[in-house]
Amino acid sequence: MAFEGLSERLQKAFSGLRRKGKVSEDDVRTAMREIRLALLEADVNFGVVKDFIKTVREQALGAEVLDSLTPAQQIIKIVNDELTKTMGEAAVPLNKSPHIPTIIMMVGLQGAGKTTTVGKLSNYLKENEKARPLLIAADIYRPAAVDQLKTIGEQLSVPVFDMGVDTDPVEIVRQGLAQAALQHNDYVIIDTAGRLQIDEKLMTELANIKELAHPDEILLVVDSMTGQAATEVAQGFNDRLDITGVVLTKLDGDTRGGAALSIRQVTGKPIKFIGQGEKMDALDVFYPDRMANRILGMGDMLTLIDKAQKNYDQKQAAEVAEKMRTNTFDFNDFLDQMDQVAGMGNFEDIIKMIPGMANNPALKNFQMNPKDIDHMKAIVYSMTAKEREDPDLLNPSRRRRIAAGSGRPIVEVNRLIKQFNQSKKMMTQMYKGNFSGMEGMMGNGVQGRLGKMAMNRMVRQTKKNKKKRLKNARNFKSQ
Repeated sequence: MAFEGLSERLQKAFSGLRRKGKVSEDDVRTAMREIRLALLEADVNFGVVKDFIKTVREQALGAEVLDSLTPAQQIIKIVNDELTKTMGEAAVPLNKSPHIPTIIMMVGLQGAGKTTTVGKLSNYLKENEKARPLLIAADIYRPAAVDQLKTIGEQLSVPVFDMGVDTDPVEIVRQGLAQAALQHNDYVIIDTAGRLQIDEKLMTELANIKELAHPDEILLVVDSMTGQAATEVAQGFNDRLDITGVVLTKLDGDTRGGAALSIRQVTGKPIKFIGQGEKMDALDVFYPDRMANRILGMGDMLTLIDKAQKNYDQKQAAEVAEKMRTNTFDFNDFLDQMDQVAGMGNFEDIIKMIPGMANNPALKNFQMNPKDIDHMKAIVYSMTAKEREDPDLLNPSRRRRIAAGSGRPIVEVNRLIKQFNQSKKMMTQMYKGNFSGMEGMMGNGVQGRLGKMAMNRMVRQTKKNKKKRLKNARNFKSQ
């Protein structure tokens, strides 16, 4: 995952500060040196690192920090605030035309994932804005680029306008825009050509398309794995086209993530989306504050909640809540929950979004193999309908039969049943507003406090919901 190395190095830099009740100027200088090395190793632009360290050091050496009761926490807050500021402070929405269609021009080098991102963006607009986009295949040079876009369009049920590979791209865009006007599409996304490197012919073609289409957005797709080179690419495209925003791809790969910390500062243009994965729903709005929290190991509850809301069916959630109330949650529901959690993305990344979990030593080497989910499903599917509905029936002889039927060891069967019972107990407690015993998961320090704050917020909301239900029940009885 992106930033993993950076996060570990920053945590190491902060650990020395946390162990001290008072922090000296020498302690701050040592920490700043560690942070500087961590940022440079993450491929952050040298000029950005220089300005970042200068700003943080000036604030961290202030008397109100060094003389405070919690100097380490205040320094971490300064770093967090500065990271957020460096990446842009707030999420920036897409520019929209006052009348349809809104025209989005996608540009970038070959291999950055531009065509895939065109598909992801069209899917995002369909899902979140109920939009009817039209895709224009204007990349006539890369082998199979047009076919790739048409395949993506078929997969998403999104129309693709193309004229093959023998027509001038500017003419393709001209006729594509005319088609969008006839069909009343509210978005047009233009997939332009890329090159292995910026050249004059490419830029002239893109400038001509821009002059014709007058796009509301020119989004530069950048491969985050290219490190510092990503900022040079961004600067080159921005100088010629005056881009409006950036989409960072491959942030789920083995990448140092320095591009995310450099591009905004170098170009002055916001990162609007990040791509993490190959699936068409693997495109997320970029929130600088949430990313800063994740880099510092503080979790990302807001993104986790967004993912949960996107993947959880409200009706199904209400049914699960009712089962929690009546203590009838069974293995059929357990299967549904596993499927929905799997739909939220990589399980290790989800765990790290929970405050306090990102740097939990017990989870340092935690990995969830997708096959583990399949093995658990095989065990549940080997149960009879009655056993799934009534787990209390699972005596030793039934467990041995299930192990043989699923081809899994009896130890795995026993472990799954234990996990199910623990999950059921925890979920029932949470439904009733009882979070006792769960605080230990959060750890100590800043992450622990953030985790407990999130937990307390959940407690308050649960109690508020409970009171509301009781009030509604009383009102219903009085009618």
